[in-house]
Order: sequence, then C-alpha cells, then structure tokens
Amino acid sequence: MEYIIRGQHLQVTDALKEYVEKKLGRLEKYFEAPTSETTVTLSVTKGIHAVEVTIPIARNFLRAEEKSADMYASIDTVVDKLERQIRKHKTKVNRRFRHDSGVKSLFREEGSAVGVLEHEEEDFEVVRTKKFLLKPMDVEEAILQMNMVGHNFFVFANSINEEVNVVYKRDDGTYGLIEQG
Repeated sequence: MEYIIRGQHLQVTDALKEYVEKKLGRLEKYFEAPTSETTVTLSVTKGIHAVEVTIPIARNFLRAEEKSADMYASIDTVVDKLERQIRKHKTKVNRRFRHDSGVKSLFREEGSAVGVLEHEEEDFEVVRTKKFLLKPMDVEEAILQMNMVGHNFFVFANSINEEVNVVYKRDDGTYGLIEQG
C-alpha cells in the first residue's frame, strides 16, 4: 500500500508516520491486489486526537474514523475498525464474485479470519419503509426542517438545482450537503 499521511493542526513526525504505516500494513494480507493510495488524516482539535483513513478498493472504499485523547490509541482503534469492516464483508463479497461471475475474488481466501467469517456474516434486512413527497426548498430551509424533526439528516428537493439532496449534521456541529454527482 502507498500512504498519503497528512496532519491538520499537527506536525506529522517520522515516528508517527512509521507507526501509521506499520499498523495499516497489517491490513495488506486481506487484499489480493495492492490498493491504490491510502489516505490518512491525523488531526488535533481541543485536545482530541482524530484519525481518518480511506482505502479505495474496486469501485468502492473502506473508511473509518476514530477520536480519543491519545493519537496512538486512535490509530490502533481505527485500524481495528477497518479490519472488522474487511472481515465482515469479505465472505459476502467473495461469495458473490464466485457465484455470480466466476471472477477472481477481491479479497484473499487464505488468511487468519476465513473460518470465523462464515459465522459472522449478516443479512441486511429492511424493517421499515417510508414514502414522502419531496418539497422543493433551499439548503437553509432543509437544515431548519431537519432540526425541527430532530433527525441528523434530511432528504429534500433542492429548489436551486432541482435535484434530490441530503443535508446532514456533522460530529463537529456543522452541516454537510450531499448532492447528486
């Protein structure tokens, strides 16, 4: 794996960089082919050490984020989260590729987790469906509506570009907007 390691409000030392590469390096055993550039962002805000890792894989990506009082603990936890994501989806993805298309698997078959994975596989079940009309509104009105109903996201028809958009509340208290691309 190639790593792009950057710091926000933090100088990335050689020791920190080596620690990140060593910890993320243990994920390489799960991939059949090398992944492209893995992006790691380390930041410190008000004494909270955050690590965000994004690993691009075949038309998708793995992403995990962790915040704690210690940067090294955050790195350890984010790598554990990524490993759980990989292990959770590995069997399902490989089974789909083998049965549907006969294509070589995305993840390696051999490895420490193959036997355990067979028992960890989950079915995703939709337990509730809602239908509603999308009222045309601007972003500010959508944020107000979201706050009024007490949700952390809100789907709406954007009156400016006439597309379906989503506003959401971020962990830092700010808001995000998702537009169709």
